Amino acid sequence: MNNYTQAPAGAELPLTMRAAVMPEPGCIEIRELPVPQAGPHEVLVKVMAVGVCGSDLHYYEHGRIGRFVVEKPIILGHECAGIIVAAGEKVTKAAIGDRVAVEPGVTCGHCDACKAGRYNLCPDVQFLATPPVDGAFVQYLAIREDMVFRIPDHLSYEEAALNEPFSVGIHAARRSRLQAGETVAIMGMGPVGLMAVAAAKCYGASRIIVTDLEEVRLEAALRLGATDAINIKRADALETIKQLTDGTGVDVAWETAGNPKALQSALYAVRRGGRLAIVGLPPQDEIPLNVPFIADGEIDIYGIFRYANTYPKGIEFLASGNVAAGVLITDRYPLSETREALERAIHNKSGSLKVIVYPND
Repeated sequence: MNNYTQAPAGAELPLTMRAAVMPEPGCIEIRELPVPQAGPHEVLVKVMAVGVCGSDLHYYEHGRIGRFVVEKPIILGHECAGIIVAAGEKVTKAAIGDRVAVEPGVTCGHCDACKAGRYNLCPDVQFLATPPVDGAFVQYLAIREDMVFRIPDHLSYEEAALNEPFSVGIHAARRSRLQAGETVAIMGMGPVGLMAVAAAKCYGASRIIVTDLEEVRLEAALRLGATDAINIKRADALETIKQLTDGTGVDVAWETAGNPKALQSALYAVRRGGRLAIVGLPPQDEIPLNVPFIADGEIDIYGIFRYANTYPKGIEFLASGNVAAGVLITDRYPLSETREALERAIHNKSGSLKVIVYPND
């Protein structure tokens, strides 16, 4: 006898499902796998939309990100949303039929970081699509009930999936103490940078200055709330930021591209007494920064690692109608074309913003 409650009234769950498996970097195979069974404290989510993330592309192209190395076949994808179709016998906070956004990092709940509310720093986190943990390019996903968050009926699954990169921006806003009326510069308009623009707007920034070298991304940033967009192929970012702020610099800068030069520009763009948040991860471990400038200007520097306690606020913002998240969605693929979705995201940076995979289409 199963230890979970299944989907009601004629919605019998299948025994197998399709999954997009990466047996090795650069290769995706659609395989038939058993549908996972929800444990006592877990729910089974029918995955309806998954966003392709930069980390998925790194693993697909290079097989590693820092200390996380692909050593065996893995399923990618972690930005996801869906509907609960089964629930474990001890589940109390979620119910079959709930439309949910899935927070992809299951933490231990017992370590010092978890107890302090900074569970993104949990050393034992099981994060979807981070080796060796399988991800969400599947039709069904079992996950602990406290990792799913109800979404209102008017919020699409695609927008709910974007709550994951949006959460990074919310976390950056909180960590860097962004206040209403302040000025912010955001370097790099990939999907995380674009959702960071939306977060800065939601937190009341009066001026949001963005930089990138792709016009399509700068246009999207303006639609999401940026007030000024600088194409770094045509203008000097730092000089323009100084001009826009009467020579003083911004209150807060966020570097989201993982680019060493952009990080240095972000630092110099900050006013005396301002704050810098490092969101993007560069390919190298060490980048030269002007220590006398940091000390003399009393610049506060914040490291940003994923997020914590952001999903409810993110859903609230997305559901409010004030975040044009749909602007990001440029490409749509069924699960059978996951490889094509990844290749599209890699090779069409001038046209694609967020590629979405639909496991159950």
